[in-house]
Amino acid sequence: MATIKDFSALKSLRKDLKAQEEARLAAERERRENEQRLRAEANIFRNSIGQVAPLRQSDKAVLTPPPPLPIARQHLADEQAALMESLSDEFTFDTLLDSDETLSFARPGVGSDVLSKLRRGHWVIQSQLDLHGLRRDQAREALGEFLRQARRQGQRCVRIIHGKGHGSVNKEPVLKQKVRNWLAQKEEVMAFCQARPAEGGSGALVVLLKSSSTASATS
Repeated sequence: MATIKDFSALKSLRKDLKAQEEARLAAERERRENEQRLRAEANIFRNSIGQVAPLRQSDKAVLTPPPPLPIARQHLADEQAALMESLSDEFTFDTLLDSDETLSFARPGVGSDVLSKLRRGHWVIQSQLDLHGLRRDQAREALGEFLRQARRQGQRCVRIIHGKGHGSVNKEPVLKQKVRNWLAQKEEVMAFCQARPAEGGSGALVVLLKSSSTASATS
C-alpha cells in the first residue's frame, strides 16, 4: 500500500471509509426492518384465516374435458378425390361437340340461340371467380368449389377470369385452355363463351349454368 504523505489525503480516506460504513449499517437496518414487516404481515394473515387443513383427496372432483368433435376426414378426402377426378387435364374439346373458332361451347341439346344470347349479354352476370396467380391444381379446385356454390345459390350466369397470360412464362395463357376443358366436364355447365370486351374479353369466360327449376335455358 502506498504511503500517505499528507494529512489532507488521510482525512479524505477516513471520510470515505466512514461513509461506506454508514451506508452498510443503513442497508443492514433496512433489511432487518423489511424482515420484521414481512413476519408481521404473515402473522396477520394466519390470524385472520385461522386454522386450516388440507382437502381430503376423495373430495376432489376430476374434470375431464369433453373430447373434440369428430372430423369426417375420410369424407373430406373422398370429396377432394372426386373433385380432382371430375376435372381431368386429359380431357379435350374434341370429345364433345358444338365448339367453334372462339372456343365457345354448348352442351348437346342446347340450341344455338343460347350461345347467341350468352354472347350478347342476355343473362346478368351474378358472380365471378378470378383465377389470377393460382397454380393449375389450385385453379381447378377453386373452379369446382365456385361452381358448387353458384348452383347452391341458384345462380345462372357467372364469369370466370383466367387471364390473358401476360404475366406467365413465355406469355402463354396457361389457364385459358385448361379452364375451358374443365368447364366442359361439368354437367351443370350448359354453355360458355368468351366475355365481351367490357367484361374481360379474351381473358375471361361467361358461363351459363343449368337452372335449378324446370325452366328452359332459352327463357
